Amino acid sequence: MRIKENQDSWQSGMAKNITFIVTKDCQLACKYCYLVGKNVKERMPWEVAKTFIDYVLDHENDPEFAEESVVWDFIGGEPFLEIELIDKICDYIKVELYRRNHHWFNSYRFSFSTNGINYHEKAVQDFIKKNREHLSIGITIDGTEKKHDLNRVYKQPLGADGTSANPEKGSYQDVVKNIPLWLEQFPSGGTKVTISSADIPYITESVLHLYGLGIHEVNINVVFEDVWQEGDDLKFEEQLMQLADAIIDGGYYQDYACSFFSEHIGKPMDPERDNQNWCGAGKMLSVDAAGNLYPCTRFAQYSLRDKEAWIIGNIKDGIDKNKLRPFLTLDRTTQSPQKCIECEVASGCAWCQGENYDAAQTHTVFERATAICLMHKARVRANNYYWNKLYRKLELEDLREQYEANKREVKPEIC
Repeated sequence: MRIKENQDSWQSGMAKNITFIVTKDCQLACKYCYLVGKNVKERMPWEVAKTFIDYVLDHENDPEFAEESVVWDFIGGEPFLEIELIDKICDYIKVELYRRNHHWFNSYRFSFSTNGINYHEKAVQDFIKKNREHLSIGITIDGTEKKHDLNRVYKQPLGADGTSANPEKGSYQDVVKNIPLWLEQFPSGGTKVTISSADIPYITESVLHLYGLGIHEVNINVVFEDVWQEGDDLKFEEQLMQLADAIIDGGYYQDYACSFFSEHIGKPMDPERDNQNWCGAGKMLSVDAAGNLYPCTRFAQYSLRDKEAWIIGNIKDGIDKNKLRPFLTLDRTTQSPQKCIECEVASGCAWCQGENYDAAQTHTVFERATAICLMHKARVRANNYYWNKLYRKLELEDLREQYEANKREVKPEIC
């Protein structure tokens, strides 16, 4: 019996990830968004993008760029608001990789996570047609219209008192109309769903709704910020167990995947053997409109509530390796409290390095934020329920199939 699994990332996640923050503008004001400093002013100039590309490609032989493949990632805000700039950037990258006979030539990917609102527009579609064989595009749709519009709302002009007189307007209808076109172009495309405290009750119906739209892979996670209320973990567990029943009883596990359920989570971890950093901060590289370089976009100022941006260089002077050094020494034990190291269900408990830094009591990346602790434990309990039920079902089906096969093999006796 086949069980659908989540697809591996391109090149098994071993490619260099390089991110352009092309704009800090977005049509939406999502309530759970960690980008607290979005604005319409900071848009990347072409000269900044070109200088950054030249810097990266000029240092082909540096250890920071030794990976055999590369993912050129474009984010905002909403990246497709700057599609003309992105098109120019990608054309330049392709030409330069060829001209330089660079080791990344024909081993690259252009990656986007978009809100999907302007996905259908001609400029975006022309770009997709031009670069189709080297594209990864995910559209974020949070589930049912009710769940989606609870958080993913259009930004509204604010009055002098800092409030808006207009009612909130959800974006679901403007996104869902582009899902068929997206799936036609990217049949294996997965969406990313975010769960916050307010929308826990809609998890089950939302995942099933996304399956019904034809999306076969739902990558879903809770926010890392400290937003959780007392009892949220129990509500979360209940929803996941309902989802487990729906997926198994409905046979969805054969053709659909949900990242909440994994055989590899909820086990103790050996501090010596299982001591990798969860996050890729430091191995990635991001650049903003001013030409500043970051170990991850989460360390840019517009991503931080309480801390100053952690800049590791600029496009003129390059990477300051002393400022990068702390990220290269990060592992699980150096940043986790003892309760996390000794936790019996530690595997699969994620963290965001930027949130660790933002929530830390001091200016450090060596202090792990643990706001999702109870939520992870609830997920583990529901995950155990899911796999126990699924394998019991598969065992019964195997026994039934074997019984039927044995009946067919029994030949009648000839008197």
